[in-house]
Amino acid sequence: MESYLLDWLQLGVRWLHMIAGIAWIGASFYFVWLNNNVRKPDEPNAPDGEKDGEVHAIHGGGFYRVQRYALAPKELPRDLHWFKWEAYTTWLSGISLLALVYYLNPQVYLVDATVAKIGSGAAIGIGVGFILAGWFVYDLLQRSPLGKNQLVFGIVFFSLVIGASYYICHTFGGRAAYLHVGAMLGTIMVGNVFFTIIPSQRELVLAKEQGRTPEKKMAEAAKNRSLHNNYLTLPVLFIMISNHYPMTFSHEYNWAILGAISLGGALIRHWFNLRGQGKSAPWLWVVSAVVFIAVIALTAPKKRDLGPAVSFKEVNTIVQKHCVGCHAEKPTDAVFKIAPNGVKYDSPQQISAMAAKIKQRAVETTSMPFGNKTNMTKEERDLLGRWIDQGAKIQ
Repeated sequence: MESYLLDWLQLGVRWLHMIAGIAWIGASFYFVWLNNNVRKPDEPNAPDGEKDGEVHAIHGGGFYRVQRYALAPKELPRDLHWFKWEAYTTWLSGISLLALVYYLNPQVYLVDATVAKIGSGAAIGIGVGFILAGWFVYDLLQRSPLGKNQLVFGIVFFSLVIGASYYICHTFGGRAAYLHVGAMLGTIMVGNVFFTIIPSQRELVLAKEQGRTPEKKMAEAAKNRSLHNNYLTLPVLFIMISNHYPMTFSHEYNWAILGAISLGGALIRHWFNLRGQGKSAPWLWVVSAVVFIAVIALTAPKKRDLGPAVSFKEVNTIVQKHCVGCHAEKPTDAVFKIAPNGVKYDSPQQISAMAAKIKQRAVETTSMPFGNKTNMTKEERDLLGRWIDQGAKIQ
């Protein structure tokens, strides 16, 4: 019963995380689009304040005119909307989900003995420290002279992310490693909102309330951090869905794959931003396409020598040893009391029917068993692969 209720709790938190994430990223995309598409206004010196841009749009059967003030309106409106709870809810629900799934059962989801043998407490400490360290390093770099040059900062920051990915992918299992990189980037994004963007906006509002002229540098700081968040969105979204695709996180060079896909996503985001500014850079799509094709080629499964015939008896011995503990009508595993995803291997027919999935999860990648907790050997994986390639016969 406890495991059943935990599953529902995880589902609820995951759902909340997705809803809040959609709201946050949607708002981020929209406001970056607005900043990139505002044009010289028809009435720059309006009674309510100087304007530096406006956008005309149509949506949902209505026409809209959005105007941007050069710095601030002459009088603060009574219904000023803030965008912050989307970010905070996304981060809080994401961290909660990380704790519910990975930190409650670290030896199942977090630690992979074939990658590194570490204790549960040490693993959780490394995970939390890794996430927090990402924010502090990023923020220090932004406040340093390096932060004044966007290109140089971007190169250094990306290099550090690659280094961090290499470290964490050689510390945790692939799935957990990817999600910790995502949590680190997500923490940087919410840190930008909490420590820079919202305080800058509060200062702008306070200046108007006190009759002072708002400092332009405050608006520029908020805009700069918001732009950084915009570039991080596609890599973070990829990481959010990556746990369904073991050919990425379970690969020998998973850290390089993560870096390449993140780079491709950031370049595509850059193309959209440039297009909004009226600039053309089709080469960005070419580079991104080359990167993605290279990743697909790198992760492609290698052809296997069929070798001598493999009997179902040999296969069943492996399945009973490494799989049935979780994937059965009545699992005997200490954590999984219900067969994950409803997959069961109680009969030869059930095993044969799932041959393609077994090949993907246990042969071509090492994502099953979780953390290789039953110590499935390479020889056993190869034997399963040969049986499947030979037709997955049960007689």
